[in-house]
Amino acid sequence: MLIPISNIARDYAWGSTTLIAELQGREPSGAPEAEIWFGDHPGSPSRVGDGTERPLNLALAEAGIAPLPYLLKILAAATSLSIQAHPSRQQAAAGYAREEAAGIPRDAADRLYRDENHKPEIIVALSETFRALVGLRPVAETQRLLDGLGEREGVRALSAALEPTAAEDEPAALRRVIGWVLSGEAPEVVTDLAEALAETDDFAAEGDEFGAERVVLREIAREFPGDAGLVVATLMNLVELRRGEALFAPAGVLHAYQDGLGVELMAASDNVLRGGLTPKHVDVPELLRIVSTESGPAPVVEPLEVAHGVFGYDVGVSDFRLARVETTFEAVTEIALAGTAIVLATVGDIVVEADGERLELVPGTAAVVSAASVAIGGAGEAFVAQPGRD
Repeated sequence: MLIPISNIARDYAWGSTTLIAELQGREPSGAPEAEIWFGDHPGSPSRVGDGTERPLNLALAEAGIAPLPYLLKILAAATSLSIQAHPSRQQAAAGYAREEAAGIPRDAADRLYRDENHKPEIIVALSETFRALVGLRPVAETQRLLDGLGEREGVRALSAALEPTAAEDEPAALRRVIGWVLSGEAPEVVTDLAEALAETDDFAAEGDEFGAERVVLREIAREFPGDAGLVVATLMNLVELRRGEALFAPAGVLHAYQDGLGVELMAASDNVLRGGLTPKHVDVPELLRIVSTESGPAPVVEPLEVAHGVFGYDVGVSDFRLARVETTFEAVTEIALAGTAIVLATVGDIVVEADGERLELVPGTAAVVSAASVAIGGAGEAFVAQPGRD
C-alpha cells in the first residue's frame, strides 16, 4: 500500500496564522493553524487520496492492517501551549478504569484518561528556531533567576517556598510548590511575579544568564494574566532548538511548546494532565500524582546519522521511531520498515516508491506506506515515522 493522505489544519487558539501555510506554499487562511494530524487517530483521522476520501482508520481496517501505534503531526505555535504532562501506560490504564467505573463520559471536559495508553512524544524543529519549556531546572538555578527579579513580597515568598524542609528532598519541594500555586493558595505570588517580569527588558542581552527566560516568561504573563501556570513555567527549563534538533517528553515530564514550526510524533493517545496556561480543566491532585519533579537539563535529542543522509531520532519507545531523510537527485534512499509507516515531505520535491508504486510529495503532504521497505528520492527532505522497537 502506498496512498497519499491529507487532513485539515486544527484551529487551536495558540496556532500560527502563517507557518503551516508557508511550509505548504499557499496563502494563509487568516485563522490560526495549529496542527495537521497524519494518522488514523479517531479524533481526526487523515483522509486517503485514492478517490474515496475515506478516513485512514477505515481504509486500514478494510485492508486488514492494524491501527497505527503512533500519530504524526505538523505543529505550528505562535503562543504557549498549556503546560502538560502525560501518564505512563500503567497510570493511564488505572486512570481510565477509574473514570470508566465512575461513569464520566469520554468527551467530558473534566475527563483526564480517554484511553489506556501512554503518550511519550518527540518534536523536531522545522523552523530556524523552536522554543519550548521542558522539565524542571535545578532549584539553585531558579533561585538565581528569582534573585534578578527584585524584592517583591510574592517573589521572595516563592524563593523561600522552594527551599526544601528538613523532611524533604528537592523533588518533594518542587512538587509541594507546584501544588501550592496551582491550588490557588498563592495569588500574590502570581501577581508579584508578573509585575516583576513586566519591568524587565523585552530582549535578552548577550551574556545574561536568564535573559531569554525572562523574555519568554514576560510573554506568558501578558498572554495568560492571573494564570498560576506562570509560576510553574518559571520553574521549567527553556530550550531553543535549531532546525533539525529535537526534544523528547517521556511520561511525567512537564512541557509547554512556546513558538515555532515542528514535526511531532507521539504514541496514539489523548491522555493529558494540564498544569496551567489554559482555560481547560486542571486536576491538581492527579497532576501531582503522575508528574515527575526530578530536576535536571531538558531532554534534548541529537539526531544520529544512521546511513548517508538518514538521521535517526531513536528514543527507545516501542510505539514509534522517527527518521529524517535528506535526498538528492543523485541517489535513492531505501529504509526498511517494521510496520506501517507515514512519509511526510518538508522540503523540495520528494518521490516515494514501495512495492512497485510511485508517488510524488511536496512540502506539507504525506503518504501512508505498508510494505517491507520504502525508497525515497527526489531532492529535499522527508520524515519517516514507523513503529518502534520492542
